Amino acid sequence: MNNILVIAQAFQGKLRKTSLPAVTFAAQLAGKTGGEFSIALLGSGISGLAGELSSFGAKNVYIVDAPEFANYLAGPWAKAVVALADKIGATAIAGVADTFARDLFPRVAARLNAGMVSEVTAIFGEGADVTFQRPMWAGNVLGTVKVQTPKSVFSVRGTDFEPPAAGATSPVQNVTLAYEDDGKAKYVKFEPTVSARPDLGEASVVISGGRGLKDKAGFGLLDEMADLLGAAIGATRAVVDAGICPNDLQVGQTGRVVAPQLYFAVGLSGAIQHVAGMKSSKVIVAINKDEEAPIFAVADYGLVGDVFKVIPELTEAIRKHKG
Repeated sequence: MNNILVIAQAFQGKLRKTSLPAVTFAAQLAGKTGGEFSIALLGSGISGLAGELSSFGAKNVYIVDAPEFANYLAGPWAKAVVALADKIGATAIAGVADTFARDLFPRVAARLNAGMVSEVTAIFGEGADVTFQRPMWAGNVLGTVKVQTPKSVFSVRGTDFEPPAAGATSPVQNVTLAYEDDGKAKYVKFEPTVSARPDLGEASVVISGGRGLKDKAGFGLLDEMADLLGAAIGATRAVVDAGICPNDLQVGQTGRVVAPQLYFAVGLSGAIQHVAGMKSSKVIVAINKDEEAPIFAVADYGLVGDVFKVIPELTEAIRKHKG
């Protein structure tokens, strides 16, 4: 693991800040194993982002900027990442555990014949004895694992590693890689969800609703409060499965993992699958009419009450406070 390659991400011409905690992970791992780390970015029209990536103390920054990489497809991208790793002699690949990495990294690991550790939350030990902590069983167990293969692939919990600190300026290299389309998938179109609210993974305040809000009208109670606080809105899996909210708002083990400064859990019981996706939040406020709801066990502040009364009153109080 003495040569680590971090796969950063860009979206619509901007660097995805949520992908950068993987740089912190790589720096920590390099420090523990006596190695070095580099950063790679694939896409089209991304060369202008090299300056930002070069400020984190990496050995090198590799930019793969080509029209073929404008749209993500797992097969060609996996081949490109493996080709780059082979080209620079990387023995480890790392990235943030999001939908992108969950789709791409198992393919990369298979092609490299590498052991993979997903959802890494901490690194222990030094040198050849380094091990990795990851949650198991919906976060109820923290396992410590060791990679036994010469090469390794890691997806890391972005909420457990801080954004990277500024370091020495890195040299930037433009790399040309073949785009090998295996024909197994075809990019058709991309339809983004348009919202004036911040991204769920980047918001400092998140308000999540559960089945206690009953339906779309009930869920709409959260809108004004979210607008006043500049918050993102999240939801439980049960709400998403019921068609009340789109899938990209789901917080939990099978959705987004978030760690905002302030997290409101409104009308949700606190199932372990949901808690696994938000328990790293700095302050958790739970609102539920059932005082025995499990969510109160992880909350910093709890309010027992009917959400259909509490939320309008809380929204009005916030409005008055903001003037």
